[in-house]
Amino acid sequence: MPLFHSELINQALQRACDTRDIRIGEDIVSQCGSLFLTAFTQELAHNLSEPHIVLVADETTWNLAGKAVEESFTKAGVTVDERLIFPAQPPVYADYHTVGEVEKLLKGHPHAFACSIGSGTLSDVTKLASGECARPYMHVCTAASMDGYAAYGAAVSKDGFKITRSCPAPRALVADLAIMRTAPAFMNANGYGDMIEKFPGGADWIVADAVGVEKIDRDVWNLVQPPLRAKLAHPAGVRRGDVDALRGLVELSMLSGLAIQAHHSSRPGSGAGHNFSHQWEMEGYGLDWPLPLSHGAKVAIGSVAMAALYDAVLSSDLTARKGSIEEWLSPEENAQRVRLLHPIPAIREAAVEQSMAKYVPREDIAQRQQTILHVWPDLKEKLRAQMPTALDMKEMLTKAGSFYHPAQIGISLTKLHTTYYQAQTIRSRYTVMDMLYDLGRFNEVVDSLFQPGGFWYELTVPERVIFP
Repeated sequence: MPLFHSELINQALQRACDTRDIRIGEDIVSQCGSLFLTAFTQELAHNLSEPHIVLVADETTWNLAGKAVEESFTKAGVTVDERLIFPAQPPVYADYHTVGEVEKLLKGHPHAFACSIGSGTLSDVTKLASGECARPYMHVCTAASMDGYAAYGAAVSKDGFKITRSCPAPRALVADLAIMRTAPAFMNANGYGDMIEKFPGGADWIVADAVGVEKIDRDVWNLVQPPLRAKLAHPAGVRRGDVDALRGLVELSMLSGLAIQAHHSSRPGSGAGHNFSHQWEMEGYGLDWPLPLSHGAKVAIGSVAMAALYDAVLSSDLTARKGSIEEWLSPEENAQRVRLLHPIPAIREAAVEQSMAKYVPREDIAQRQQTILHVWPDLKEKLRAQMPTALDMKEMLTKAGSFYHPAQIGISLTKLHTTYYQAQTIRSRYTVMDMLYDLGRFNEVVDSLFQPGGFWYELTVPERVIFP
C-alpha cells in the first residue's frame, strides 16, 4: 500500500485552518477508519458514545470504494450509522435540495460525522451540509476532477445559479490513486483544466502585487507556484491514468486548497480565468445537460482565454499611450457600463457591487496609470517567466484530453468576446484585465484577439464539437 508523503503538503497542513491530514497513495482506502480516529480526536473526546460515522456516496462511487471504506471504519471500531447512496442516474446535482438531504441525514444522527465518497459534487454537498450542522467531515476522493477538495467553501446552485457558500474544509482527505486512475478520462482532464489556471491566476497576483493592490503572500505562493510546472508536466499521463502523473495532479490540487485555507481567500487558487467559468455557471450554461458541464472544463477554456490576453499584452507596447483622464467614467457611468453587460438581474447587481469595489476615482486614476507604467518593464519580465503561451497551454490541455476552445462546449466566439468584458466585472479581485482597464487599453487588447492576426481569429475551430 504505497503512501506518498509530500513535504510541501506537510508544510501546508501546518498552516491550514481546517484540514489536519491528507493521505495520497495506492490502495489506501483501508486507512479511512484509523485516519478518522486520529483526525477527529478532539470531537470524539467530547462524545459520550462510541465513534459514529454516516457515509454519503452515489451508486457509482459506492461500487468503486464504498464497501472498502465502510469495512475500514468497522475494523477501526467506528459504527456506521447509515449510508446515503444517491442514484447514479441522473447524476447527483450540487444544489440546496441535495444539501438538505445530507443535512437531514446528519441531524438524524446527532453524534455522527459524515464521510463522503466521490468527486466534487458529493464533496461540496457534504461540506456545506456538515458546515450547516457545525460538524467536521472527511472525504474520500474518487477522481482528480477539481482543485477544491481541500478548500473551504462549497459551490452549490441556488435558484438556478451556481454560488460559493462559505463553510469549513474537510478535516481529513484520502486520495486513493488506484481508484482515481479508474475514473473516466474526462474527469481527470477536467481536474487538469482546473489546475492549469494557476498559471494566469499567479500572473494576475503578480500584477496586483506590482501595482500595489494586493501583496503576494510568499509563504502561500510557494505552496502552489514553484511546483506548478513539474506537477503539470505530464498531461498525456493524466489522460492515460498513469499513477505518477495523477499523483502530481492530486498533490497540486491539495496544495491549492490548503493554500486557500492558509490565506483565507481563494486568491492562491483562482485568477481571472476562473471568472469565465463563474460567468457561464451563473448564466446556467450546461447545468441542464444530461451530464452537467463541469467547472474544470469551463476553467480550461477560461485559462486559454487569459493566456491569449497575456500574449497580446506582452507583445504590445503599453507605454505607447494611455487613456484620457477626461474620458474616465464617473462612478455612475461605470455602474451603468456594468449593468449593460449583464442582462440577468441577479448577476447584474452583484457585478455592479464587485466592480465598484475596485473602481478607481477620476482624481486617482492618473496616479494608478503612472504606477503601472513605472513598474511595467520589470513586471513584463516576471509575467513572461510565469506564463506559458496560449498555444502551449492549448497543447497541454489537448494532451490531457481537456477542452481548449469554446466551440467544444457550444459557446460561440461572439459569446466568448462578450465574456471577456463580463469577466472583468464580476469579481473585485484585481487582475491583468483591470490593469488594462485602468490604462484605458482593455477594449483595444480584447478586441484584437478576435481580429485578423489575433489568437481567436487565427485558431482553427476544432472539428469535433463536444456538447449535447
